[in-house]
Amino acid sequence: MSNSEAAIAADPVTLAGLEAWRELAIKQQPQWDDPQEVSEASKKLAALPPLVFAGEVDTLRERLAAAAAGNAFLLQGGDCAETFAGATADQIRNRVKTVLQMAVVLTYAAEMPVIKMGRMAGQFAKPRSSDTETRDGVTLPAYRGDIVNGYDFTPESRRANPERMIEGYHTAAATLNLIRAFTQGGFADLRQVHSWNKGFAKNPANVRYEQLAREIDRAINFMSACGADFEALKRTEFFVSHEALLMDYERPMTRIDSRTGLPYNTSAHFVWIGERTRDLDGAHVDFLSRVRNPIGVKLGPGTSADDLRALVEKLDPDREPGRLTFITRMGAGKIRDALPPLLDAIKTTDARPLWITDPMHGNGMTTPNGFKTRRFDDVVDEVKGFFEAHRAAGTFPGGIHVELTGDDVTECLGGSEQIDEKTLATRYESLCDPRLNHMQSLELAFLVAEELSRR
Repeated sequence: MSNSEAAIAADPVTLAGLEAWRELAIKQQPQWDDPQEVSEASKKLAALPPLVFAGEVDTLRERLAAAAAGNAFLLQGGDCAETFAGATADQIRNRVKTVLQMAVVLTYAAEMPVIKMGRMAGQFAKPRSSDTETRDGVTLPAYRGDIVNGYDFTPESRRANPERMIEGYHTAAATLNLIRAFTQGGFADLRQVHSWNKGFAKNPANVRYEQLAREIDRAINFMSACGADFEALKRTEFFVSHEALLMDYERPMTRIDSRTGLPYNTSAHFVWIGERTRDLDGAHVDFLSRVRNPIGVKLGPGTSADDLRALVEKLDPDREPGRLTFITRMGAGKIRDALPPLLDAIKTTDARPLWITDPMHGNGMTTPNGFKTRRFDDVVDEVKGFFEAHRAAGTFPGGIHVELTGDDVTECLGGSEQIDEKTLATRYESLCDPRLNHMQSLELAFLVAEELSRR
């Protein structure tokens, strides 16, 4: 049975439920000029093949269930906002390479599987603090990501264009094609990935990590001496995720699975609801409560215990293992106070969500010369606060969610490269939020490994 045939045969209640969001309050959507143009673009999307498949989504849910139970660790990383122009083979390869390098270090330290997930192949839409932007007395719509409008500050570029959703789909498809080739075609060979890390650790600026790199090297040599099947270690699972923000894209990408008759959002394996759109009675929470994908929710420092319990009831009423992930983004100065009450609250329920930390979004700042940035030390401090809170509560710190790139950009201050405010201007490329560069990402992985070894 095809997807379209399954949709016709699906439970009418299920299909009606997928449209309920249209009657609810909704935030962070573009102001389209022509509703008919939006409808036509959505129809085109609905007729295109799925980007991911239900069986892959189900596999990820199983992996996340293991992490929630304390038997795996989630590494989620990628661009703040993907761009169409940035979907080149080199840039995609470098991001995948960085995640793989981080995963090797974390796997050794955690002594458990690391689930590898990219903020990739769909992270094209961005929430904004204002609907408009003003420069030199001229006010235009805010840039909401390449899937909505362009970054150039002109009326033509900033117009919300529904055809960009079609381009977003094809860019995501091309990105997924490369990801699958890299992770299944030998690029992910454990020995090769570790050799990259050895080079990183030999850098004098990173000498503190050389011992761990040598330990991993000995472990790999031991495996080889014992006749380990390195053919099996040349490939790895790699899942993709993005914030499910733009509903005119997410709804047509949601299909009824021909095997089960249940709805899956086929735009990504994992989708999350942002801090700005997690209203319990809002459109985003209602819609994602109805799909079979594992769901993430960003939790800021203002999240209350009541908010937490209500989100559990709405998004995971059946307490399904692997269904719900809470992504905390508190800020280094707040996490030690804001997270413990939530961990205590969850223990009063029968829910077992996966807890991961986003140490990026709560630590933003703007330098005197106008660059949005983050201090690497603040990122590290929030990670430490996350682990400290879980150790005190007796719960499992199950993962990390990081905005990163595989390129040598200069967007975040500090790290072993000692990027300062003057250096930011040399290679600041992000169109939205600052990302850790390749070296900072690896340094963070070694620091997280130290926390994991203390569990």
